[in-house]
Amino acid sequence: MNTDLQDYSHKRYNILTGEWVLVSPHRAKRPWQGQNEVISKEKRPSHDKSCYLCSGNTRINGETNPKYTDVYTFNNDFPALQNDSKSFSLNDGLLNAQSEQGICRVICFSPDHSKSLTEMSVENIQKVVIAWQHEYKTLGENNNINYVQIFENKGAVMGCSNPHPHGQIWSQSSLPNEVIKKDKMQLEYFEKTNKTLLEDYINQELKLQERIIFENKEFVVLAPFWSIWPFETTIAPKKAQKSIENLTNFESKQFAEVISVITKTYDKIFECSFHYSSGIHQAPTNGKDNDYWH
Repeated sequence: MNTDLQDYSHKRYNILTGEWVLVSPHRAKRPWQGQNEVISKEKRPSHDKSCYLCSGNTRINGETNPKYTDVYTFNNDFPALQNDSKSFSLNDGLLNAQSEQGICRVICFSPDHSKSLTEMSVENIQKVVIAWQHEYKTLGENNNINYVQIFENKGAVMGCSNPHPHGQIWSQSSLPNEVIKKDKMQLEYFEKTNKTLLEDYINQELKLQERIIFENKEFVVLAPFWSIWPFETTIAPKKAQKSIENLTNFESKQFAEVISVITKTYDKIFECSFHYSSGIHQAPTNGKDNDYWH
């Protein structure tokens, strides 16, 4: 690697957003006398009678969860987006607003209250991936849904309101800002080269072998060259896949394996159940081909 990148301040170009990221590698040498967290030794039960996400328990809206044994999904009781939201707009000088509709879902990864993705087997994580595939397809078939955002905020530090292992899905009529930027940059590259931007980037990283954390036959986990967050990683399919919808059974299991590896790695580094925010950026569900998406 060019040692200048290790020793001197510089900026790196994010090929997916068209933005520059400031990098200050020399600051890693500064002494640290700031806060050091105490590692939590909390052991959660496999079933918590007070948890509104546990199997068979009653949620805050009065509905009772079925006694599910695998993955369980349902409409969020407190959705960030409303499917029946009134259509309106505001245009008053410098004050502009437009109504937004959507469907929000909650996905419980397991009936076991104590198990995060880290503690789950690859086979059980694959069931989560298959559920993601189903939700992406089903929600995306709605005429007023043009984007399906699958994500997980794990841990109280990341704003998670319930420790039961779960994620969320926000589907909406417009594209989120970050997705708009990635849509633009990927389309521009595809029109020039007839190849996806990420496929060429991944191939370059695989040759360099400087930021690769783990790979299997179908997927790679790497620290992106333009990382913003400490310990930021990207999971991506090696070949162009515009969404998770068309993953084969083998590919969905390969995806599950890399999720298992990276979550276990985070826990090992920090000697705790590591808190993180993760999301899947994939093609919009706007009825277009979107073949340039990866």
